[in-house]
Amino acid sequence: MDTVPQNWKREDLMPFADELLGDRVAAELVAAVAAVVDDPALPALRVAAADLAGRPLRERSDLLRDALLHDLPTGYAAFAATVRAALHGGLPFGGWLIWPVSTAVAARAVEDGGTAAFDDAMALLAELTPRLTSEFAVRVLLDRDLDRALAIVGTWTASPDEHVRRLASEGTRPFLPWARRVPGILADPRATIPVLDALYGDESEYVRRSVANHLNDLSRHHPELVVETATRWLAAPGPDTARLVRHALRTLVKQGDTGALALLGFGTATALEVSALVLAASDIPFGGTVRFSATITNTAAVPARIAVDYVVHHRKADGSLRGKTFKLTTATLAPGESRVVSRDHSFREVTTRRYHPGGHAIELQLNGVRTGRTEFTLLPGSDPRTRRS
Repeated sequence: MDTVPQNWKREDLMPFADELLGDRVAAELVAAVAAVVDDPALPALRVAAADLAGRPLRERSDLLRDALLHDLPTGYAAFAATVRAALHGGLPFGGWLIWPVSTAVAARAVEDGGTAAFDDAMALLAELTPRLTSEFAVRVLLDRDLDRALAIVGTWTASPDEHVRRLASEGTRPFLPWARRVPGILADPRATIPVLDALYGDESEYVRRSVANHLNDLSRHHPELVVETATRWLAAPGPDTARLVRHALRTLVKQGDTGALALLGFGTATALEVSALVLAASDIPFGGTVRFSATITNTAAVPARIAVDYVVHHRKADGSLRGKTFKLTTATLAPGESRVVSRDHSFREVTTRRYHPGGHAIELQLNGVRTGRTEFTLLPGSDPRTRRS
């Protein structure tokens, strides 16, 4: 049985649509469904399976979903029975084919409109999720009836299957990558807190990481709620709660949120002395590296815990600068102790940002306070109009 790896990352998987939902997986879907239906012709599904080339991953999933809805029974009960037959049949039925299957289940339940179909679809998504994930499909049902869906999601938090418990957290994330937004969750940020409360001490790191990412999503618009929730958890911690909270508060720490910093034990920066930021070179070749360093000294009579980030102000096409914060280190300095911090920041070509030659800047952020801004120049490449990073 194919299951999603516990360390999977969307950013690693998204670019390779042919490998994730390509000809082989589509053929497995056709074979598994054809083996359990009375009429194995499946005209729409076979056409869709042959028409995936050149399409992005989401579009491939939607194409196969619509084909399943066309070829399989229109009534929810018969449709769900077919899916369960394929799920428990002898042919491969797992991996990325679960995405179109699960979203088809949710769509058929919404078409039915009844509570029996709704509840059964939620149960079927829980059955499917160990084969990959039903996190995208469950959002269709959350959007349809948030209160009813959340009541069922609450029961998933006690499931013996870690994949189902993770679905409870991951499927209800406010800003789940690749997924549709659920307006009801965005409108009521406390709606999913009971789910997180039930899972923050979960024995599975796979589940706890989802909880941390969910809470981090909430920090985008509701930092006070996030700090309040993390404070409660730290008052009744499990062995991994502190690490979970650090991960959940990572965005707030980068933003210099005083509540998050204080909760993690980082005080004000008033007793910290920071030397001027030193760059190894002021002219950086395109695709090269800027090396910087600075010395931080605790001038207080008590130890100081520090969170050190750095901000690179990238030049945009219009000549303005836009800062992006990066994690550097954390440390505790004894009274009078100094610590040198340094980093090599690369401008190598990647796929997520376009670099523009010209003036840039870099500065440290110490316990949320920025200091020591220093400018440098990124030199042009051979053809800066076509160079991406």
